[in-house]
Amino acid sequence: MDFTIIKHAVEVDHGVKRLSMRFIKRYAAPERARLSAELCAEISEEFGRIGLTTLPRTLPTSENEFVWIIQRDSVLGEVVGVAAALADLDKLKMNPLPQVFANYPSAKRQFD
Repeated sequence: MDFTIIKHAVEVDHGVKRLSMRFIKRYAAPERARLSAELCAEISEEFGRIGLTTLPRTLPTSENEFVWIIQRDSVLGEVVGVAAALADLDKLKMNPLPQVFANYPSAKRQFD
């Protein structure tokens, strides 16, 4: 997996880029016929290794879907990290701000 071009595109666009899963697959595994859940997990792991995060956190297996690739150490990346931590606490029924996801239900779906 060589995500040098993707990492550079994210940096050039101020730390955030919207890409199709088809585009991402082209650099992750061009020889593969389709995306699998396992390949998506590997892609997420590699993104994490090079300092990127995605929204939604669980990458879709459809090549027609689009995702946001975010530089983790950017301001937006830190905000996404905080929201992800709240979503994790919400799953554990320990969210100190339960009204946050009640007010923003579409945001919560990005962290499932």
